[in-house]
Amino acid sequence: MERLVIDIPEKKSIAVKQMLKDMGVTIQQESHITTSAYKQKIAAISSWSENDIKAFDEGKKAFDGLKTQQ
Repeated sequence: MERLVIDIPEKKSIAVKQMLKDMGVTIQQESHITTSAYKQKIAAISSWSENDIKAFDEGKKAFDGLKTQQ
């Protein structure tokens, strides 16, 4: 299967969709996310604690302290 995104003039949308359906094409509806749903999705993302960040900072300092051989 190949995914195709097309823009159809409003006046011809119904006819084009029907023609495509008759040919066996699956038409997916556009997903419109609301602001509140987006905020809920973002809120579910975990955040880093100070200890998590500290471990990365220590690792960076150790890496920066390495000296290359000449």
